[in-house]
Amino acid sequence: MLNIKRLSSAQPNFWAALEALLAFEDAQDKSIETTVAAILADVKRRGDAAVLEYAWRLDRLDARAAPNMAALEIPRAELEAALRSLAAERCAALETAAARIRRFHEKQAQGGWQYTEADGTMLGQKVTPLQRVGLYVPGGKAAYPSSVLMNAIPAKVAGVAELIMTVPTPDGEKNQLVLAAAALAGVDRVFAVGGAQAIAALAFGTETVPRVDKIVGPGNAYVACAKRQVFGVVGIDMVAGPSEILVLADGSANPDWVAMDLFSQAEHDELAQSILVSPDVAYLDAVHASMENLLPAMPRRAIILAALENRGAFIAARDLAEAVDIANRVAPEHLELALREADDWVEKIINAGAIFIGPHTSESLGDYCAGPNHVLPTSGSARFSSPLGVYDFQKRSSLIRVSASGAKTLGQVAATLADGEGLPAHAASARFRLTDKPC
Repeated sequence: MLNIKRLSSAQPNFWAALEALLAFEDAQDKSIETTVAAILADVKRRGDAAVLEYAWRLDRLDARAAPNMAALEIPRAELEAALRSLAAERCAALETAAARIRRFHEKQAQGGWQYTEADGTMLGQKVTPLQRVGLYVPGGKAAYPSSVLMNAIPAKVAGVAELIMTVPTPDGEKNQLVLAAAALAGVDRVFAVGGAQAIAALAFGTETVPRVDKIVGPGNAYVACAKRQVFGVVGIDMVAGPSEILVLADGSANPDWVAMDLFSQAEHDELAQSILVSPDVAYLDAVHASMENLLPAMPRRAIILAALENRGAFIAARDLAEAVDIANRVAPEHLELALREADDWVEKIINAGAIFIGPHTSESLGDYCAGPNHVLPTSGSARFSSPLGVYDFQKRSSLIRVSASGAKTLGQVAATLADGEGLPAHAASARFRLTDKPC
């Protein structure tokens, strides 16, 4: 029996109940923070030697097989061999996903711009790719080739000169799918290093691992904590919370489809959140029945059940307009519009990481091969954040070239404002250019 929370917008305490449902205590485990801080400091101080020792101890690598950091670098030839070794169907799927992801992100690429005013003053913006980016990828028995593609391809489209990937290989086990994806995405160098020590190596640099400008990619609690602690030394993409899906339904979509879409996020882990919002109470009942029918066949049913009962919910709204209001308040990572006239409602959505329009658009397609990035804001941060994209691997510099005529006009404006702020050197700097002689 599946016991999933039922809420109704007609309840007097509904919005408070919704807040309680969404609440996620992201308090950091002090022991993790302490451990990570010590690892970061150690790698910063001792470089390769520290990284090697953590690899031997935490990833259980054989010191005889990996006596130095050079032995932890996976050569390009091995990446290419992994790609060639894939079964034809799997290789074709990986190549199709990569091509679609690349094509989508090429649409995001933007160059600099400038314009010249009547007096000859030129203003503009210069767009420059980051020089070196670090990509962390979970490894071992877990296979996340999609994460490699989603992080590496936009970096390469942006023009990043060097992409350094780290991936743990517990007990020396290398995941061939991950290595194949790295070859396909154009990753430049790969190191068999995981955990907080990998983040430290990328952030500070060692004798072998080059220091990067930004670190992207998912990881466990130690990796997430390390990314938090090195932010400022390097840039990071985001620190993601548990995965989320919210489905808006009017009762027209197949209940089995919606049930499985809710499962698709719940199977990530017990803290994942799956929410269904509909004005049709009978439809909520139908989806609930589908869930109970489909759940026993799910290999990850224990995780799905825990996630649905811990943080999942079915919400009855008064109408679709209110359902949209609820969705905008939740600001979900993934938002599915399982609606008969789904296109009519897209413009009313203001907070969502990704919007999946219509009943045939399952969230899983976005995870793997539709094209848009699957690295999305979580925990309500879609209110102010965007999916990972080409723009995350670029920086912008303002261009200003003031003509002699412009210096006289703008100089008076700047000097007046500087006087008002009590900054006389600023004012004098502007006034020096009002005439041909210093004022």
